[in-house]
Amino acid sequence: MKLYPAIDIKNGQCVRLCQGVFSDVNVYAEKPYTVAKEFEAEGASFLHIVDLDGALAGHTANAEAISEIIKNVSIKTEIGGGIRTMEDINQKLKLGLNRVIIGTKAVKEPQFIKEAIGRFGAERVVIGIDAKDGMVAIEGWEKVSDRSAVAFALEMKKLGATTVIYTDIARDGMLTGPNFERTEEMIRETGMEIIASGGVSSMEDLIRLEEIGAAGAIIGKAIYEKRVNLAEAVARFER
Repeated sequence: MKLYPAIDIKNGQCVRLCQGVFSDVNVYAEKPYTVAKEFEAEGASFLHIVDLDGALAGHTANAEAISEIIKNVSIKTEIGGGIRTMEDINQKLKLGLNRVIIGTKAVKEPQFIKEAIGRFGAERVVIGIDAKDGMVAIEGWEKVSDRSAVAFALEMKKLGATTVIYTDIARDGMLTGPNFERTEEMIRETGMEIIASGGVSSMEDLIRLEEIGAAGAIIGKAIYEKRVNLAEAVARFER
């Protein structure tokens, strides 16, 4: 199971939110690239980056901080937040990011995903499904759509998508454990590579995610609050 330590960026800083609430912010580092370097030193092979301001604004909002991360690490990176056009994707990949995560745009314009995958490849375009009570949320989690997460994932699969990052918003940043039931349902019903996000609080959570068949797990607050030792987790799950 692949591990993805998370770097969420707001106002150029490395932060964590609770349940996606933008007013409930903890700042962990003034310079996100310093955190990226620490994660790389601890053995991480893939970074998960979120442009929180971009997710709300609908366009890249922390370009400088993102560029600094790319310049300072040699491991793979993925990014989500505010990616709405083909040019956005192209720019991110040219910058050196390995793949992009599309959420809101995929919900509003599903055919965009088919075109993006056709142009850049399924390994470069990942679907971000953020859910509240099993329903897809969009625009920085501020709005909830009328589509179920599983049905939407299956729709994306038909368009060529192979990988989904599935976030249970109620668990995100709360250290209460992932929503195993919903995550397992997503894995079982779609047959896609499902990367679990939201709520990881311990090595036990990671072990259970591996047991239910998750392809990967995003870890954020649990690392920052020292509940999970990243180096130990990498050694346990990736080697």
